Formats: sequence, structure tokens, C-alpha cells
Amino acid sequence: MRTAYGVETVRAAERELMARLPEGALMQRAAAGLAATCADLQGGVYGTRTTLLVGSGDNGGDALYAGTRLARRGAAVTAVLLAADRTHAAGLAAFLRAGGRVSTDPESDIAAAGLVVDGIVGIGGKGGLRPRAAELADAAHRSDAVVVAVDLPSGVEADTGEVHGDAVRADVTVTFGTYKPALLIDPAREYAGAVRLVEIGLELPGEPELEAFQFAEVARLLPEPGAESDKYRRGVVGIVAGSARYPGAAVLAVAGALRGGAGAVRYVGSRADAVIARFPEALVSDGPPSKAGRVQAWVVGPGIGDDAEAVAEVLAADVPVLVDADGLRLADRAVVRGRSAPTLLTPHAGEAAALLGVERGEVEGARLGAVRELAGRYGAAVLLKGATTLVVGAGGRGVVRVNPTGTAWLATAGSGDVLSGLGGSLLAAGLVAGDAGAVAAYLHGLAGRLAAEGAPVGAHDVAEALPRAWRDVRG
Repeated sequence: MRTAYGVETVRAAERELMARLPEGALMQRAAAGLAATCADLQGGVYGTRTTLLVGSGDNGGDALYAGTRLARRGAAVTAVLLAADRTHAAGLAAFLRAGGRVSTDPESDIAAAGLVVDGIVGIGGKGGLRPRAAELADAAHRSDAVVVAVDLPSGVEADTGEVHGDAVRADVTVTFGTYKPALLIDPAREYAGAVRLVEIGLELPGEPELEAFQFAEVARLLPEPGAESDKYRRGVVGIVAGSARYPGAAVLAVAGALRGGAGAVRYVGSRADAVIARFPEALVSDGPPSKAGRVQAWVVGPGIGDDAEAVAEVLAADVPVLVDADGLRLADRAVVRGRSAPTLLTPHAGEAAALLGVERGEVEGARLGAVRELAGRYGAAVLLKGATTLVVGAGGRGVVRVNPTGTAWLATAGSGDVLSGLGGSLLAAGLVAGDAGAVAAYLHGLAGRLAAEGAPVGAHDVAEALPRAWRDVRG
């Protein structure tokens, strides 16, 4: 599992470790890892050309000490000092002794380099790059050099993943001790490139800010039938979806649910004929939900139009409920907050913005804050869909899960309906809301990759690939 810790936690751990180490030893550990990555990216060191963009803090010191190691091994290393009077003194002295030189023509040195190291601003940076730093970052981006960020790209907000103004666009980020939230969350994640973690001996206490599941964590949560299982022990999920305008939503939500581990799927709505024609194993009813029969969880909302009565009836049930799409617009916040059974909301950025009363861009630019705020307002677990899907437990408390799977080809009509059915099925199988959301997002993203294989796919292709994704995780 990948975990990310906030700035204050990282700094406290660094202080504690530095108190036990000789002076400068921790920076040397970081510099050694950074230099090794730079050497690896260039296929060696001797005869290469590297330009360092050096800010005034320890981030600049890391860059200078890494440049020192490269210069000692025969690289031509140039340092662009953005704050000459506040440059890390010991790092600069070591760099000059090793044969490094201070640039007098930064743009030319960037253009001539095979690799540019971004040591402008560290994890405490706020508010984007200053004008001169932004010019140099742009020159690096326009050059043919590989851009390597130290700890995280300069100009992004470490704790939130927000980007306010100009920032470095790295090809590779070398981060120390732990991932920072910005490296896992859009929009900052897009600036980080490939991320390499260098262990430096930090002992990080308590719960992380973020965690990203990998196969092992998902496999442990997947429901598996036993010898005594029947359809009710495995869980029955009810689906309220589809309308005359959006008949496909019913079929796709049922498709996701049938492949989500539950023992049976009950469909309730006006598209029963379409559902039963595609999935004869589904149990269908034209409603109302309270008359459909026994279920262990409900999914309500995909493509239902303005059927507020169905949403209210489902929310009145004393079982877990996943609310998506139109259901989000129709759900009464006070009713959701007052439910005794778990609720999982699954909005995309536009739907989240409408629920929060803000512009979509505010949600997209501050996803971590948005998912916690929405969960807090509704007292529910929230799965915020997007290029980096985030899942937080009821009320927005605790660690946020960030989904590492997926593909841009999943941005297709009906994909969210499949995800809703899948998540509801996992709720019916007994997973708590946050776990159900995180596992559903992981499997859905993996199925999207498997179905696409670099080519366009439809939502039905994603549903068909879910068993393969399930087997891959189990294997």
C-alpha cells in the first residue's frame, strides 16, 4: 500500500531523525538517492550535462549535494541560483569544490542540459512559482532535458494537491521518506510525472493522510463465498435505475452489480423488460422499492430522471445505500444525515460542485478538500470520481483512499452506472461503505484498463472485464 503523509507530520519525523544523526547526514541520504536516480535516467554519469535550479531552502541543498555527487563522477553540472544570498551555504561550497559551476546564462545552460533538477521550492511552498522561477521552469519544460523534481514539483501545494499559479512540470519526481498527498492527487499529480520513493529512515507515526490500495489490500477485502453460502448469505442488491430517457443506465448498473460479488440482483423500475432481456438471472419488478423483496443494500439514482419518491423510499430503508447520478440531486441532505444505515455518495466533480454550491473548477482544483467537505455535510461516505478517484469514510473522517487504477478511456457514457452497480453489490456482500467504494473504484479502473488496452471502449466492455479484473487481483 502506498501512503502519503502531510507536511507537519513529515517535518516532525525529520526533526526526530536528525536529532539522532550526525549533522547533515539526513540531507546526504536524500542527495544520494536523488543522484542515483539522475544517473539511472541518463544511463550513467560521465560526460553528461545537468543543470540544477536551486532555491533558498533545504530543497536547494538537496539539489546541490546531488549535483556534487554527479560532478565528482565526471558530469558537467551547472547550478542556477535563484536566491544567491540565501543559497544553502554548505551545499554550495561542496558543489564548487567538486567542480560544479554557477550559471551566468541560465537559459542557455537549461537548453544544453540533458537533465534539469528542480530544487526551487520544497514541501512548504505556497501559491505557485514567482515570476523568475516560472520563467526557468518554462524553459526547462520547453527543452529536451529530462526534468527531475526534488521531493515534489515546485509550485504545487504538498498537502492538498492544489496548483495556484505556475508550477514545474516534471518527468520524474524523487520524493523522500514518504509520498506527499500532492503526488497522488490531481491536479498536482499531473505535474509530478513518474514518482520514485527514496527511503531515508523516517518513522512516521499515526494514520496517513492518504493511502492507495494495491492488489494485496483489495484481495483481502473481496467477498468470497463459502461452502454454506446461498444467495442471501452472499448478499442481494437492489437497483433503482433507468427511465424512458435513459434506459441503458438500468442495464449497465445491473451489469456492474451482477459482477460485483452479490448473490442476486433485484431490479426495480420501468426498464425491467430491457434488463431481463439482457440478464435473465436478474430479479425484476416495476416497483415500488419497498415491495421488491429482501435486499441487503440498494443502489439508487442512475438515469432515474425526477423520481424523487423512489429515492426517498430507498433512503428510508434500514440497509446500506449507494446514491449516484440523479439520486444525488434528489436526495434530501437531512434525510441522508439522519440515516442509521451506511450511505455512499458517488458524484463526479460537477455533481459534487452542485451539492456544495460551488463551481466545478473549485472541486477539480481542490479535490481532497471537496471530498472531505461533502462527506462532512452529508454524514456519509463519499466516492469522488475523476482522474484520481478519492474515497473517504462517513463524515469525512480518517484516511482518504486514492484510487491508483484506471484509464482515460473510462471517460465514457455509462461507465459510472457500472461502477454504481459494482459498489452496491459490494455493500450487499458486507463491506463497509468506505471499503466498498475503494474496492469498487479499484476493480472498475482495472477493468477499464483491461478492456481498453489502449483503444476506445464502451461501458458494457468495462462490465464484461470485471471478472478478469477480479481474477487478476485474487491471483
